[in-house]
This record gives sequence, C-alpha cells and structure tokens, in this order.
Amino acid sequence: MHRLALALSTVLFATASAGAAETRIPDKAIAQATMLREQALADDTGWKVTESLTTEVGPRIAGSEADARAVAWARAKFKALGFDKVYTEPVQFPKWERRSESAQVLGEHAQPLTITALGGSPGGTVEGEVVRFPTLEALQAAPAGSLAGKIAFVDYQMTKARDGSDYRNGGAVRSKAPSEAIRKGAVGFVMRSAGTDSHRVPHTGITRFDEGLTPIPAAALSVPDANQLARLTALGSTRLRLRLDCGWDGKATSYNVIGEITGRSLPKEVVVIGGHLDSWDLGTGAIDDGAGVGITMAAGHLIGQLKQAPKRTIRVVAFANEEQGLYGGQAYAQAHGRNAADMKLHQIGAESDFGAGRIYAFNTGSANPAGSRAATAQIAKVLEPLGISYTPSQDGAGLEGPGPDIGPIAAKGAAWAGLSQDGTDYFDLHHTADDTLDKIDPKALAQNVAAYTVFAYLAAEADGDFGSAYAPKAAE
Repeated sequence: MHRLALALSTVLFATASAGAAETRIPDKAIAQATMLREQALADDTGWKVTESLTTEVGPRIAGSEADARAVAWARAKFKALGFDKVYTEPVQFPKWERRSESAQVLGEHAQPLTITALGGSPGGTVEGEVVRFPTLEALQAAPAGSLAGKIAFVDYQMTKARDGSDYRNGGAVRSKAPSEAIRKGAVGFVMRSAGTDSHRVPHTGITRFDEGLTPIPAAALSVPDANQLARLTALGSTRLRLRLDCGWDGKATSYNVIGEITGRSLPKEVVVIGGHLDSWDLGTGAIDDGAGVGITMAAGHLIGQLKQAPKRTIRVVAFANEEQGLYGGQAYAQAHGRNAADMKLHQIGAESDFGAGRIYAFNTGSANPAGSRAATAQIAKVLEPLGISYTPSQDGAGLEGPGPDIGPIAAKGAAWAGLSQDGTDYFDLHHTADDTLDKIDPKALAQNVAAYTVFAYLAAEADGDFGSAYAPKAAE
C-alpha cells in the first residue's frame, strides 16, 4: 500500500523548547557509515531475502495459511541473519478471502472482461446496465436514485509520477466510490484499476463501505478492459454480469515479527525500520512489500556484523496486515506508544513500502526539526554519493512521509525519516499478478539497502535525539 494514502505525511508537531541541544553525529560514526555504504552496495543480502520470501512463501494475504508461513519464515530469517533478539507481537483483524471472480458483457457484444474483486467486497452475482463516470466527482454529482438496478463504472485514469502523487485520486476511487454508488441505487460497482500500466492485469486493493450501507459486489477492471468497456458504453446501452465469490470470514491473528541488534550503551532506545510482511494474493508480493522487508532486514544485518554495535538498538519490524488497514502499524503503536516514556525511546523510524526503485531524496520530520537539522544534514551528506538529494525545503515532510506502518507511531509524536523512492513505474505493478521478483533491479535494491543502512546506523549513533515527543491528540 502506497504511503501517500496517509494524511500523516505532512503532520508536524509543536516545536520543542528553544533551549534544546543541537543533535550531532560523531566523525568516527560518519567514517564507519561511509564504509558501510560501500559494503552494502556490494552486498546481495537484500536480494537474497526478497528472493527467499517471494519464492518460498509467495503470495501471503493476511490471515491465510501462507501468511502464517511468512511469520515463521521471518522469525527464522531474522535469526539466520544474526539478529540477537527475535520476537513476535500478535495482531488481530477481520479475515477477507477471494475465491473466484468473473465479468461478462451481455447481449449483442457479449464478451468476457478481466476483473478482480476489491478487498472487502462481498460476494454475489449482479446484472445491470453499466453507467460510466469519468471521475469520482461525476459519480458524486449523479442524482439520487439514478443508478437503481444499474452497475456504476468509474473510469478514472491515473497518471505516472516519480512520487506516485496521483494515487491519492486513484485510491480515492477505490475507497469511496463503491459507497457512493450504493447511495445512488447501484447494485454493483466496477472501476478502472488504480494503476498506470496497459497490461491486462487488474489491480486489487482494499475498499470500505460506509456504516449503514449494504455492501455491493465491487471489482476493478484491467486498464485494457476499462478501455473496452468505455468503448462499449459509447456505442449504446451495455449490460454487464459481475460474479464474485469472496467476502469476510471471521477474524484472524497474525504477528508483527521483530528482530533487533541490541545497542551497546543505550539499548532501550531504538531506531525503527521495516516493511510489511503481508501481500495481496495475485502476485508474489515482490515490490509490495517483499522488497521493503528485504531492504530493512539486510540493513539491520549489515549493522549487526560490525565489531561494535551502535549506541542504540536497531529494531527491524516485518509488519502484519498493512494491506487491509494498517493493522500491524496500529498494533505496534498501541504496544510501543502508550505514553511519553515510550515515545522518548523512539529515536526515529522509517519504512520501505514503495517498491524497489532507487531512493532519490531524504529528509526527517519530528516535533523538533530545527534541533536535529544538523544531524539530518550529516546523514544526507553520507547518502549523497548514492544519488540521494537532501530536501530541507520540505521542512521534514519528505516526499513520501513516514511510511504507512510508521504512520501510527508518527501520529503519536515519533520522529521519522522519508527516504523517497522513484515510483514512476510502481503503479504498473502495484496489487497485480505482475508483482513478481523479476521486476526488481538488484542494483537499485542494493542502493536502497545502502541508504537504509547509513540512515539507521547514523541515527543510532547520534549525540542527541531527532525530536520524538508524545502527542496523543495528533493521532485522534
């Protein structure tokens, strides 16, 4: 799930006291990080971890048997990589299952269409005339009751951007339009996939139905099939049969899997990095988010191989069930962000959950960005040879924010870093059957590992903090 979906990406908290000491990083740590950077570029641990997860476990939708195998895999992988503390924390959530799905145009132009159910959709078979809307706003403007007995089709075309910014619009269609269609009387809903490719592979993703509404079958069309349906509706009245076998099936428990490299002098203070362990079920979850797990596990591993551990603990989290509602990130925040004492232990956090494209920008955000700005600039200087720009004009916002699973603890006041990945092609693959290992460039992945290794190590070695401060009201 792309981090731009979070409003948290621009949240900053009240400035800390003006008398706070400026955070700096010792020269010795800078020299060590420079060597770590070059070592990481030549290391293939990130690739091997990502290959292992996507090959040995494959797709791992939350609550499935494969999800349980992924948890066992993560525990074993952390131990094999030399993390000195490995543990799990339970995460509970409703369980959604996909079984089968199909769509057919009926009548004179009868033909099948390639679709996939949206996560959270109920099962059922519906037939009706298709009514096309170019945007969510057009559907919202439709008269009440105008879709009675019909199937709503929202045909919004996402555009590519390095920061994936148009996902806020494509994602809004997926999350809001089904409920809007119900309010207008529709019996079913289809959308052009929230994607930027032209392949006949639809993009899934979670949807929500507003309280008080009776859910209707909801699905996404591949981009070519959305084009086809648009042409058919332009010819005249077009009827569609949508058949979905899917739905909620009780509750499930998975786990945040956590590995730590214990700090030498401030072991209770932590630098948190991670990615989410679950994936959708269509591909093998390579870019979303096997790469993030591989990048951050490898970064922790490389730091753990040093003769002397950093001052603070490096905590790597493989978060549970991000895809269906940030359940792992919320559970982590509940367990580790209960009060000011908890928050003070969080030096800073960052999540890799935007594929495996090269990182091109870096910044940090916190309650006290001014006090830690010098340390942020020091980290940025070591990252610069990787082709990563420092973005202080963002005032801590980063181009992608803290990451979805870091978001809940950032909302409570934890400092965070944005390591912005090139997502130009990310939405060609996002939530599709094309999300497979062969789409990852090993050299780009190694650049990500180098960046996370440098960032985590230097943050752990800093003299001073990055401004974490308890702010519970910001999360409400």
